[in-house]
Amino acid sequence: MAAIFESLKGKRVLITGSSRGIGRAIAIGFARCGADVALHGVSHGKAIDEAKALVESYGVKAVQVFGDLGESHVPAQIVDQTVKELGGIDILVCNASVQIRRKWLDITDEDMLLQTKTNLFSTVKLMQAAVPHMLKNGWGRIITIGSVQQDKPHPDMLIYSAIKSAILNIVQSLSIQLADKNITVNNVPVGTIYTDRNTEALSDEEYHKKVKDSIPVGYIGNPDDCVGGVLLLASEEGRYITGENLHIDGGKFM
Repeated sequence: MAAIFESLKGKRVLITGSSRGIGRAIAIGFARCGADVALHGVSHGKAIDEAKALVESYGVKAVQVFGDLGESHVPAQIVDQTVKELGGIDILVCNASVQIRRKWLDITDEDMLLQTKTNLFSTVKLMQAAVPHMLKNGWGRIITIGSVQQDKPHPDMLIYSAIKSAILNIVQSLSIQLADKNITVNNVPVGTIYTDRNTEALSDEEYHKKVKDSIPVGYIGNPDDCVGGVLLLASEEGRYITGENLHIDGGKFM
């Protein structure tokens, strides 16, 4: 990932679910541009320590914030901690999510509640906590990491795909409400990416080929493939983009 946006230097960004995978790649991308980063994980561990070391290697400040986003108090808590430790928050990237694979007739109340609280409610609550700081500063960026399942729902992830569609609706509504406040709100639906979440499923050779063949560019993406678009939307170069649904999926949504 070679993109460098000078306008991100000195910005303060919170990225949920950033100890590994796409979130970690995005955090490193911001660090390369000179932004200070709040890394988020459910709890402390080796992965988030490694992510912190990688971010700090670019000479920026990195802090760690912890909490299960399925708990109602956590979104405001991690925003408050970000503001306290970085001196403010300019950019919010809502990346963390829970994904449960199950045949739709077997979906339990617990499955629905966990995904709704973690993926949907927390996104709104993170925005509610972060936007007042952005309004005070007269500048802000909100980016939600969506999924190609908004367009092509996986048959075994009915709730997950429905929530991703709902978040796009939230993004489009808020983008209009905040447009004249110098705050942009955008969604980035990603396709199949080589991450820990997909390791088990993609280890099946037949399924791997099926997935790869469904992607027009002919290959499965890496976390770094998701970074450039997010940085553009967060930068001053992307100031005229809001309410957008920027697919990074190798053309799969088509």
